[in-house]
This record gives sequence, structure tokens and C-alpha cells, in this order.
Amino acid sequence: MSTETTASVSTHILDTSIGRPAEGVAIALSARPGPGTEWTALGGSATDADGRCKDLPALPEGTTHVRLDFETEAYFSHRNNANQQAEAQQDAPRVRDSGAFFPEVAITFAVVPGEHYHVPLLLNPFGYSVYRGS
Repeated sequence: MSTETTASVSTHILDTSIGRPAEGVAIALSARPGPGTEWTALGGSATDADGRCKDLPALPEGTTHVRLDFETEAYFSHRNNANQQAEAQQDAPRVRDSGAFFPEVAITFAVVPGEHYHVPLLLNPFGYSVYRGS
């Protein structure tokens, strides 16, 4: 939902290392009214089973910059614990990695009033990519 005086933001996360949505990733949303001004924390949410975050707070009027902070460390820690439990029940070789090389991902982007910004995060334990989706 966008109006002529505000922008709107949505996001989702795909864990490219397993080809599935990343569920349960906490996301914080912040905004500011221009370069060099202070960030205002607006709140946050977490991704659902489809990797989507459908209930991010609305942006205040006058927002020109937005920051999404993705807490990836807890997601990878939980995923790795589940994988280790599954591997312990099989004779499969253990996959050893340190969890998340990037314990958090912060994406900052500029917005203009009246536009919707969908910002997907393609994530794996050792890298990430973002783009402006539709």
C-alpha cells in the first residue's frame, strides 16, 4: 500500500544454499528523511514459512532512505543445528561450516514517495545478493 506522500517496503529471503525460503529471520526497519540525518527505528518482524515479511511498519512521510537489517546469524545457527541432528541419524559425512560468515545483513536504499520497493535477499552462509524486485 503506498500513497503519493510515502513509499512502501516489502521483502523476502531465499536461502540459495538449500533452494528454499528462509523462515524465522528477524528483520528490523529503519528510516531517515535525508542523507546525514539520524536513523529512526520503525520496528520489525520476521519471515514466515514462505520467507516473506508481510507486516513491516509503514514508512513515515518524508522518508528518503530506508535500511533493512536482517539477523542472519540466528537463522543459520538454527538451520545448522537441525542439519547436525539429521546427519547424526544417518551415515552421511558431516558438513562443517562456521554458520554464517555474515551474522547480519544491512541493506540501505533510497526511496521516493508513491513508490513500492520490494527488496529480496538471496542468502547463503558465505554470501548474499539483493535487488529491487517487483
